[in-house]
Amino acid sequence: MKDLTEGSVSSHILTMATPIAIGMLMQVAYQLIDMYFVAGLGNAALAGVGAAGNATFIVLALTQVLGVGTVAVIAHAVGRKDQVDANIVFNQSLGLSLLCGVITVFAGIFLTRTYMGSVAANTAIVDAGTTYLLWFLPGLALQFALIAMGSALRGTGIVKPGMIVQMLTVVINAILAPILIAGWGTGHPMGVAGAGLASSIAIAIGVIMLWVYFHRMEHYVALNRAYMRPQFTQWKRILNIGLPAGGEFALMFVFTGVIYYAIRNFGEEAQSGFSAGGRVLQAIMLPAMAVAFAAGPIAGQNFGARKPARVKETFYKSALIGGGVMLILTLLSQWRPEALVGVVDVKGEALIVGAVFLQMISWNFVAQGFVFTCSGMFQGLGNTMPSLISSGTRLLTFAIPVIWLSWQPYFKIEHVWYMSIASATLQAAFSYWLLTREFKRRLPALSQ
Repeated sequence: MKDLTEGSVSSHILTMATPIAIGMLMQVAYQLIDMYFVAGLGNAALAGVGAAGNATFIVLALTQVLGVGTVAVIAHAVGRKDQVDANIVFNQSLGLSLLCGVITVFAGIFLTRTYMGSVAANTAIVDAGTTYLLWFLPGLALQFALIAMGSALRGTGIVKPGMIVQMLTVVINAILAPILIAGWGTGHPMGVAGAGLASSIAIAIGVIMLWVYFHRMEHYVALNRAYMRPQFTQWKRILNIGLPAGGEFALMFVFTGVIYYAIRNFGEEAQSGFSAGGRVLQAIMLPAMAVAFAAGPIAGQNFGARKPARVKETFYKSALIGGGVMLILTLLSQWRPEALVGVVDVKGEALIVGAVFLQMISWNFVAQGFVFTCSGMFQGLGNTMPSLISSGTRLLTFAIPVIWLSWQPYFKIEHVWYMSIASATLQAAFSYWLLTREFKRRLPALSQ
C-alpha cells in the first residue's frame, strides 16, 4: 500500500500516471497489432474489426462499473486506514467480475451479428466483425477479473504490477497475431478469427499472472474465501459509484456508433479510415486518461483522510499536467497526421480519411483531456453521476445534429468532425461547472 495523503501531489500524479499510461498503451497495442495484420486482409476486414472493436466499449463500460467503484471505495478505506474494509471490497469485486464475465459471453453470442448489421456498410464487413468479436469474447469476459485485481491495487496506490502484466500480455499477443491471423509457421491462417483468438489467449495468461501475484506477493488486499461470499451491501457500494461511470463509457459506444452510422454511405474506405484513425486516437488520448486515472485514487485517499485542500490540489495539478501533454499531442497531430495513421498500415483513400479525421479531431485533445481529469476527480469524490450527466449532454449536442446532417444532400464527412469539436468544447465547460459545484457541496464537511 502507498499512502497518497502525504508528500508532493505532483510527484504522486507523475509516479502513478507513467506506469498507468504504459499499461494502457499496452492495452491499445492489442488493437493496433490486430489492425496492422488485419489490414492485409482488405478494407472489409479492417472496417469489420474496427466496428467490432467499438462494441467492446460496452464491455469497457461494464469493466468501468467494476473498476471505478472498486478504486473509489478501496481508496476511501485506505485513507481511513481501514484494511479490513479494503479487503472485503476487493474480494466482493472479484465475485462481481465472475458474474459480469458470464453475462458478457451470453450477450455477445446472441447480439453480435445484430449490432454489426446495424452499423456496417455491407455484408462483408458484417461477417468480418462478427467473426472477430465471437473469437474475442473469452478475452472480453476475462477482462473483468483483470480489472478487479488491477483496480484494487490502484486504490492502494500500487500500479506497477498491472503495468508489467499488461506489457507481457501485449508481447504474447504480438507473437500470436501473425501466427494465427496470417498463418506464419503453421500454414493455416485464421484471418480475423485469429486476431480475436490471439487477444483472448493473451488476456487469459495475464489473468493467471496477476492472480499468482496476489496469491504470493500482495498483502494489504488479499484473496480471502470468507470475504468472497456475496454481500449485496458491498455490491451496492461498488455499483453506486461504478454504474454512472460505466454509463459514461457506454455513451462512448453510442457516440462512436453514431459516427459509423453517419458515414456508412461513404463506403468501406471511409469506415476503414475512421477505424484506423480511431485506434490511433485512442493511443494519443492515453496520457490524459492516465493522469485522470491517477487523480482518482489520489483524490480518493485524501477525501477519505478528510484533507480537502489536497483534493483540490489534485485537480489543479492533474488538469495542468494533462492539458500540457495534450497540447503537445495536438501540435504533433496537426503536423503529421498521415504518419500517425499510417502506423496501422492503411493506404489510399482510407489513409486520407483517417489523416483528415485525426488532424481535425486533434482540436478536441485539450478539452477532452480536461473532461477526463474532471471524471477522475468525480471518481475520487465517490460521486460519478456528474460525469454521466456531462457525457449525456455531449451525446445530445453531437448525435442529434450529426444524424440529421447525414440525411441531408449536402452532407460531408467533415461535418461529423466539426460537430465533435464543438460538442467536446461544450462538455469541458459543463464538466468544470459540475465539479466546482461538487467541491462546494462535499469538501466543506471534511474540515468539520
